[in-house]
Amino acid sequence: MTVLDNIAKQANRLATDVQMSLKRARVEGERRLLQRQHRAALEELGERAYELVRAGELPEGPIATEVAAVESKLMEIEAKVAEIDALRTEEEQAAAGDGDAPSAEEASRTAFPMVDAPASGGGPGPGWEAAEKFFGGGAPKD
Repeated sequence: MTVLDNIAKQANRLATDVQMSLKRARVEGERRLLQRQHRAALEELGERAYELVRAGELPEGPIATEVAAVESKLMEIEAKVAEIDALRTEEEQAAAGDGDAPSAEEASRTAFPMVDAPASGGGPGPGWEAAEKFFGGGAPKD
């Protein structure tokens, strides 16, 4: 066998492997699409069944547990919406100029007191001398 025959066989094998990989990827993509379509169809079926149960056109008995779970989640969603509305109302009232609310500057000072606090000993702060020695710089000017 010549070197060229060997290279040709390897190239042919590689091309076949690539074609198989592409075919497998295409089929896998089709399978995933079908799964998404199946889930969407089940969701639509569930929504329609729920509507029919609520309308009294379908007996609730066999799926009472599932219907109760759906209603429970709907009540939780409604409670969260009410909570969000209440929080939004509180925020709007606070933004409207509550006299008790601290200004942004006061809130910043409360959150970060170390920014405005004078350093003890009159110098720039603890550890500054070590930093000066390390970096070889002069003393900071205030």
